[in-house]
Amino acid sequence: MTDGVSYFSYPTPLGKVTIAANGRAVVFLGFGDLELAGTRKATELTNRTASQIQEYLAGKRQAFSVPTAPQGTPFQRRVWDALAAIPYGQTRTAAQVAEMLGAPKSFRSVGAAVNRNPLPILVPSHRVSGSKGAAALAPLLELERSNAAGSDGC
Repeated sequence: MTDGVSYFSYPTPLGKVTIAANGRAVVFLGFGDLELAGTRKATELTNRTASQIQEYLAGKRQAFSVPTAPQGTPFQRRVWDALAAIPYGQTRTAAQVAEMLGAPKSFRSVGAAVNRNPLPILVPSHRVSGSKGAAALAPLLELERSNAAGSDGC
């Protein structure tokens, strides 16, 4: 994290999450009450993000509308963009994500990028089966599948 980043920890049904933002976008989301570089201070953006996460966990939200700016290589950012395109309640393998990117042989690199996702929940790495985050965040996928099955497509 750099100067100009504010972060704050919020309680959720999954435990505390720490959200960091640079004033324009969310740059990090981590599990636990974390100490990060920057200023520990809630902002309008971290509060709005926490509120949207609460709505998501309550089954009232399927997508997030907060601006994000994950830091990573161009390839990692392409992978994270592809994760956002995986429909709510569905999963893909790293090989399928690699196909989505037009780079079918890069599935191992895709898996590595998924595991380095700095914005879990907001960028749904839990929708990639076999990733480290998928097992830890299995309750999110179960929530999505339950809500998707109970919805009429709205």
